[in-house]
Amino acid sequence: MQGVPAVGVGQAEALTGTDPLLLAAMIVGLLLVIGGTAWTFLRLRRTPGERFQKVLGGRDEVAILTHPNPDPDAMACAMGAAQIAEAAGVDPTIQYAGQIRHQENRAFRTVLEFDAEQIEGKADVACDDVVLVDHNVPRGFPGAEGIEPIAVVDHHPGNGVGTRFTDVRPDRGSCASIVADYFEQLGADRYGPEDPAPEGGDLALDSPLATGLVFGLQSDTNRLTEGCTQADFDACSYLYPAIDSDRLERIANPQVTAETLEVKARAIQNRTVDGSFAVSHVGEITDADTIPQSADELVRLEGVGAVVVMGEREGVLHVSGRSRDDRVHMGEALEAAVEDVPMASAGGHARMGGGQLSIDHMEGIGPSDGMDVPEFSQRLFECLRGDV
Repeated sequence: MQGVPAVGVGQAEALTGTDPLLLAAMIVGLLLVIGGTAWTFLRLRRTPGERFQKVLGGRDEVAILTHPNPDPDAMACAMGAAQIAEAAGVDPTIQYAGQIRHQENRAFRTVLEFDAEQIEGKADVACDDVVLVDHNVPRGFPGAEGIEPIAVVDHHPGNGVGTRFTDVRPDRGSCASIVADYFEQLGADRYGPEDPAPEGGDLALDSPLATGLVFGLQSDTNRLTEGCTQADFDACSYLYPAIDSDRLERIANPQVTAETLEVKARAIQNRTVDGSFAVSHVGEITDADTIPQSADELVRLEGVGAVVVMGEREGVLHVSGRSRDDRVHMGEALEAAVEDVPMASAGGHARMGGGQLSIDHMEGIGPSDGMDVPEFSQRLFECLRGDV
């Protein structure tokens, strides 16, 4: 123990003889190391919801972009992100490319008063600070590839990232359950349909938003039966006290168009079955959303485990698939089916997927050999069987 004071004295003498500038630099470096370690520790302790709100805070405005032709999950998440932004003192603008077409999507917009702007190109985006919800790569309009989002919140597989914040969880059944986590982590007050409207700038989970998030979660998981995790059920439990069951029923059961029923009928009539797989071409359509709805209907056919439905609209072949067969990853199967077709895109989850192909490119424009619809149907069967 007698040697301890001697070491302290030696160190003091060594520091006393050190050049003052060098000593100051050493002290500054030590403080930077300590500060950096503390900052990292605090950052890691923040929840995703806290970090998301902090990234939004301090900006004058943000543009919240959904994927093209937004569905209930995307619209609900945009509403949630907008409320978090407002609570942080930021002016949000929700925007989307394409159209809101599906009858449930239109009902969602009307019943929950979804307020969003339609854009045609990058020049229409409200500001440079962009947040992506329910997708992780900007797409669907000219100039989208030039956008660098500051934040990305999504549950789809992909490599897209935000410059300041990225929360992509492919294990979740919906993006809505992620946004619900944010509200719970931020301690938002929940208000049911009979409660008075919240006042002030504090973050609140009001009834329209809770209802939208629950419906978005249900629609992306086929009423909590496909792709659900414990976290998705927990999110529903958290949202439940604030939902409006009447509004939820009005969104879930809207009237359907005659074309929707006709296309569903054609999907059933035109089906080709190979083992436990079915492929159906419904011909010309005017509403592309009838294709996934027809796939939802066809997959209910007894003895069929996986289906793909396709239809043509304005020179584009729209494809949608559904799977109840554990051997078939529908997203990967569709991606493999269009791999050699220029200007084609497809993908999705294990249970559902979709894609679009330029018919001209599929039939031979560009570097591919080309194929017609019957040949493409056979390729789909090969991909569903795992032969490709």
